[in-house]
Amino acid sequence: MLPGDRRTSPPLPPRAALRWSVVEQVVGSAAPATILEVGCGRGTFGARLATLAEYTGIEPDPTSSRQAAAVIEPNGGTVVQDYDSWAVERGTWDLVCAFEVLEHLEDDAAALTRWHGLVTPGGHLLISVPAGSHRLGPWDTLAGHYRRYDADRLVPLLEAAGFSPVRTTHYGWPLDYGLETVRNAVGRRRVSNRDPAESLEELTGGSGRLLQPGRLAGSVAAVAVRPFVAVQRRRPDRGTGLVVLARRPPDR
Repeated sequence: MLPGDRRTSPPLPPRAALRWSVVEQVVGSAAPATILEVGCGRGTFGARLATLAEYTGIEPDPTSSRQAAAVIEPNGGTVVQDYDSWAVERGTWDLVCAFEVLEHLEDDAAALTRWHGLVTPGGHLLISVPAGSHRLGPWDTLAGHYRRYDADRLVPLLEAAGFSPVRTTHYGWPLDYGLETVRNAVGRRRVSNRDPAESLEELTGGSGRLLQPGRLAGSVAAVAVRPFVAVQRRRPDRGTGLVVLARRPPDR
């Protein structure tokens, strides 16, 4: 298993395993006592984060929410569906996370401002997004993405929302360049066959269930990806994805 995995945690597809290796280190450096994850999907990261701090995940999609609860709650976390009322009532969090969420939102600037209000002063926002605006392809369309991000565009968005400093790390070099080619081939075929009336919201709701491995395949993938976890650390300025840690400054 990759560092930070637990027997009760669901398997990770290769790209997510590469991302988790970065996320786990960043969470360790932030050392939060409380974690809120917005859009926790099927709970693959939430099950792991729930072993590190008091954890709550929000997932509006009913199917994904049930799947997330099944793997997160045994590790001590909580999963809820109602973002609007629940998150606001609970106040602020040491660490607010949103992995592969921002690219699904039409108004990303408004989302960052809203998430800023959920972070405790002095706390952090941790997000991941697909990197490289020029790399937008069929897989992004299938997954319901509005866009991909370049670091020099994303950092000013976070600063405008009130975060400072902002630290970016790329991941996925070199393995995920090849995997992305495969994903785009799959996306091209599926997009050509999908219902043209299917909305971005519907595509987003099912995106977390695309190409998810079973337990055996996940175990094999974890072993195969391990060398590339070490390799990608040599080039934190290159890769198909971005992990971003942004601090909400303490109140004066």
